[in-house]
Amino acid sequence: MKKVSIMLSALCLMAAAPLASHAQSSEFTLVNKQPANADNEPRPVFPVPTERQLKWNQTEFYAFFHYGMNTYTYKEWGDGSENESIFAPTAVPNPRQWLEAVKAGGMRGGIAVVKHHDGFCLWPTKTTKHNVTSSSNANAKKTNIPKEFAAAAKDLGMKYGFYISPWDRNSEYWGKKDANGNYTDDYAKKVFFAQCAEMVEYGADQFEMWFDGATGSNGYYGGANETRSIDNATRYYDIPNLRDSIHNACPNIILWGTGGEARWIGNEAGWAGETCWSMGDGTSGDMNAWKWFPGESDAKATVGGWFYHEGGKKVDGNGNIVVGNEGCKSANELFKMYLETVGRNATLILNFPPNQAGRLSDDQVANLKTLGEMLRTRLGHDLAKADGVKITATDTRSAGAHRTYDAKNMIDGDSTTYWACNDAQNTAVITVELPSVQTIHYVALQEYIQLGQRIKGFTVETSTDGKTWTKKGGNIQTTTVGYKRIIPLNGSTNNSYDAGTQAKFVKISITDSRACPTLHTLSIY
Repeated sequence: MKKVSIMLSALCLMAAAPLASHAQSSEFTLVNKQPANADNEPRPVFPVPTERQLKWNQTEFYAFFHYGMNTYTYKEWGDGSENESIFAPTAVPNPRQWLEAVKAGGMRGGIAVVKHHDGFCLWPTKTTKHNVTSSSNANAKKTNIPKEFAAAAKDLGMKYGFYISPWDRNSEYWGKKDANGNYTDDYAKKVFFAQCAEMVEYGADQFEMWFDGATGSNGYYGGANETRSIDNATRYYDIPNLRDSIHNACPNIILWGTGGEARWIGNEAGWAGETCWSMGDGTSGDMNAWKWFPGESDAKATVGGWFYHEGGKKVDGNGNIVVGNEGCKSANELFKMYLETVGRNATLILNFPPNQAGRLSDDQVANLKTLGEMLRTRLGHDLAKADGVKITATDTRSAGAHRTYDAKNMIDGDSTTYWACNDAQNTAVITVELPSVQTIHYVALQEYIQLGQRIKGFTVETSTDGKTWTKKGGNIQTTTVGYKRIIPLNGSTNNSYDAGTQAKFVKISITDSRACPTLHTLSIY
């Protein structure tokens, strides 16, 4: 108590000293402060993203790599009883080759599956013997997927992260209950937390850790060979504590799915709703939800399963190996997915499974190259940023001390500057005039989501003379924008790159907004 009293007395003396000084002076000087909103920025419309959620959104398009024990058993979900020596790569796996291929495909990063539901770990973990070091295969013993994957991503300038299945059908601790029928915390403490901590050691700059939402079924469970399940994944895995711990080590990482920072878009088919809010659940979200919860769409780039199966072999429901289809979806199909996810305010994580040599097959690599060429050709040259372009808006917010809100902010190539209306204005018309008549196919819009997602309705029109206007986009619902919205002017995501539209003028009419609208980028392709 004496030490606390001394500290309080000292603080009181420090606070009193300036007052005594002023009491002896005939003048009292007031310090002028700038207004609380000197830059006249619009008030946020809540919820808003955290900084790490914003950086995650900026990744936009990235790869999934499902590789592991299932690659050699021809299963999609192993049961945890697999002998470790079944994992027998025919060469040392090459994660760098994976990342080089998807980078050529226009992706900015990737997530490697390092542990699936079978519990087999693709690195020399201390948490279980069910890992690569227990295999008799020489290439398996040289395998450390997280180490090689992280090193390659950093060298290639790409973002990276890992999928670690919370459900573990091999671990004796998973879903275990005590004598009173209560779940023990052995699995979370001894296995799952420790495995996540081991992943963190491979890099503090990870952008996403992927947690599947599976909550149990039959499994090996250390030899118990029984059915187990959990009733609440967030509580069982102690996700709030795990999330805080990981954030302390990896400040920009997002815990997907069970982690509660980004949502499953609601399907595995590579599409989001034409109306898509960054709040709520599912394909469309919910404008009135209280939590920022942006959507990620996970989809397969191949016709078969998530894992690569040589010759299309798979295990049927009776445990028999059958021959299925294991070809690639066309680059056109993948481009369509891009438009229907990244172009609809979601991110796209597209799966490319390595084969039994630990490499992406030649046909996958070739397909990625074609996809990358499509993206560069169709969405790589923004006509709105050309010299001589003019842009105007019917309403522009008054400038602040250090920030303006001019329409030209939408075409300056800087995502930190933006256009905005005055507070009382929820509608506006933006007109872009190109230097000459051009062939165009797409218009893309991006809100300044740091202040919340606002726009509820808009239209797109084009003109060759600025007098006669034609509505574009077909029957596409032009409602939400969010992080990014791409509108194919012909109204089709299936065949969006046709002969195109001749236009010198493009007009965006914002017809409804939750508050004064904001846009940091308007692009024309």
